[in-house]
Formats: sequence, C-alpha cells, structure tokens
Amino acid sequence: MIIQGTHTIAAAPAHVFDRLMEPAFLQQAIPGCEKLEKTGEDEYIAHLKLGIGSIKGSYAGKVRLTDRQPPHKFTMHLQGSGGPGFVKGTSAIELKAEGEATELHYSANVQVGGLIAAVGSRVIEAVAKKLAGEFFLKFSAIVEHDVKPER
Repeated sequence: MIIQGTHTIAAAPAHVFDRLMEPAFLQQAIPGCEKLEKTGEDEYIAHLKLGIGSIKGSYAGKVRLTDRQPPHKFTMHLQGSGGPGFVKGTSAIELKAEGEATELHYSANVQVGGLIAAVGSRVIEAVAKKLAGEFFLKFSAIVEHDVKPER
C-alpha cells in the first residue's frame, strides 16, 4: 500500500530536519509511541500501542535511516511486529523551503500482515493516513513552538 502526503511546517527546513532526527521530539508526536530510543548511528527501536478497528495491540520495531541529505531528504525503513501482526515499510521524506516555512513531502510503501491485515486494505489505508495526519499536526505544533521566541 502506498501512502503519500504533504504538510507545511512554519519553520526552516534545517530546523525541521534536525527535529526529525531527535527521538525525544518524535516520541511526543508519534501516535501511541511509548518509547523511541537511538541504538546506533541512524538506528532506533520503537514501542507503540495502536489499534485498527477492533484489533488493538503493542508493537516493537526497528527504524533505520538512509540516504540522509540534510536538510533536504532522507529515507526511513521500518519493521515491527506484535500480537496483531506485522508492519514493514519504507518512506521517502523530502523537505523544501516555502518562504520561511517548510513543505514536507512523504511517500511510504507499507506492507502489513497477520490479524491486522484481516481488517482490509481500505481500512488500513484510512487508519494509516489518519495516523500520519495526527503525527504531522502534533509534530508541527511542537516544532513551531520550539522556534518561536518566548515572551
């Protein structure tokens, strides 16, 4: 399944890129994320609790970043599993300056299996888009607050 989207963040690309590389910022923004920890150069482990329809569960996974070209783009590789099944995917992230803001483009190719796949690809795709939207709204708010001077 392919999931794509664009999101505008009111911060410079270099700042957005830096925050995308910081587990503490990401953990706050990723829906259901209980833990995101760096384990090596461009490698992380993650623990999430998520539900799709009536299937809820905990997932443990690994994230690896490749093709880093700060502050313009990188590729993220994800694989995780839990009681309800597994998820595996690759996402290309590209950042472009739009005035004083950043336009973030993402394109992900995701595979799911196990019980979670039983809910159907349309439901999974809708949930994936919803989770991506929630992530980018929260991430944007965190990053935008981070760049504004305190009064």
